[in-house]
Amino acid sequence: MAGLFDKQAETYLQGRPTYPSEWYSMLAARTSHHSLAWDVGTGNGQAALGVAEHYEQVIATDISEAQLSFAMPHPRVRYMHTPQSMTEDEMVALIGGENRVDLITVATAVHWFDLPKFYKLAKRLLRKPGGILAVWAYNDLVVSPEIYTISKRLREKSLQFWHADAKYVIEGYRNLPFPFESVGLGHEGKPMQLEIPKELLFEGYLKFLKSSSAFAFAKEQGVDLLSEEVIEELESSWGGPTMVKTVTYKAFMLAGTVTK
Repeated sequence: MAGLFDKQAETYLQGRPTYPSEWYSMLAARTSHHSLAWDVGTGNGQAALGVAEHYEQVIATDISEAQLSFAMPHPRVRYMHTPQSMTEDEMVALIGGENRVDLITVATAVHWFDLPKFYKLAKRLLRKPGGILAVWAYNDLVVSPEIYTISKRLREKSLQFWHADAKYVIEGYRNLPFPFESVGLGHEGKPMQLEIPKELLFEGYLKFLKSSSAFAFAKEQGVDLLSEEVIEELESSWGGPTMVKTVTYKAFMLAGTVTK
């Protein structure tokens, strides 16, 4: 979805969790080679940096120039803008040719893709045998019963503003088509369940909410889901602006390979 997160690119960088390093280790342990990885929909490059700890070269691409403007540099990561107008053959050439990529990662983004088109491209690029495609996302943030009551109400109000493709995230990728052979990290219809712990101030939690595409779209339609009253209610339930809380993002992953 071109431009979907452009307007809140900086807020997205500040308000989202950091994926655990263990995730990249378990993916790297399952690929037969560690020469080239492709991080698709890289955004600010968070996943690309994690992948770069295990692979010699990472190509990180995104259709959003606004997101890429906040990408974090790394000597083994090459960021590239890939407009939707690029053809499949152009993408194959850009990444380095067929049967060359050891790991393809898509962090909290694959649900926005044209899935048949992307999967066809991924199958061309992945090393055979041994290459892996891994996709993951998260759809909830667990804080405390008091916050949960308010956030549940906000979530229900926001549903009408979610893009149709976001249904896959809301459903925890359980219904996401994933035509790849399992490597033991979830499979089509049954994603691997994961958690991301993080310590947050209230400001961080608020930025997480504001970075949601549904909340941003609602505001464009003249509906402020995060009014001053709601923010004050949330902050009071949080315990004030200086209170640090341990939160848990509920995440899920699918990883698979192609044999031919």
